[in-house]
Amino acid sequence: MALSLKKFFGLLVPHRLRQERDIVLRLGHAGRTYAKVRVLDTMGIRASKPHPASPSARAFLFVCYGNIMRSPMAERMLKHALSQYHQEGITVASAGIHATPGTEAHPRARAAAPVFGLSLDDHRSKLLTAEMIASADAVFAMDFQNQAELLTQFPQAADKIFLLSSYAEGGQRGRAIADPYFGDQDEMSRCCTVLQACINNLARSMWPAPSPGASPE
Repeated sequence: MALSLKKFFGLLVPHRLRQERDIVLRLGHAGRTYAKVRVLDTMGIRASKPHPASPSARAFLFVCYGNIMRSPMAERMLKHALSQYHQEGITVASAGIHATPGTEAHPRARAAAPVFGLSLDDHRSKLLTAEMIASADAVFAMDFQNQAELLTQFPQAADKIFLLSSYAEGGQRGRAIADPYFGDQDEMSRCCTVLQACINNLARSMWPAPSPGASPE
């Protein structure tokens, strides 16, 4: 009887709410931060600054779950943009909150990279460390779960932790850049398109006047 009631009441709770509850529980201490971030997002409250990173930032860090798809792609995209804008002395890195160090980029990410003029063949994942956070001027999370875990683990760095989608276009701005890990190649391509738009806007906001002859895409 108890099991039947549990199933019955489970059906009354929308699937999406159950998913969110499961995420909050899975995140442990970061669950409360995640819930707060999601409530603000549901209410339509976004970051007040469309381009939050300081123009003086010289060290950028991209963070996702495993550092095999989104964050290494963003890292390579920004490094490519730096060459187009003829910017030197700027460091760009990526890491995963739950990365297994030394893992190759996901095959779908490697397949998508050449479309954007990049290669991830030599990428090897790195586990996020406190030293990486301390040395970065701007830390970009890919989704709300990444953001919540970063804010919980590194509260002292809260003023430099942002969603990369703060630089996205239109309705994607301030939203999660979904993990394509469980998707297909088309989903990976869509993710990369969003990442490229974010990186383009980030680069333009940081270095609005590229050197003569540069033609950032």
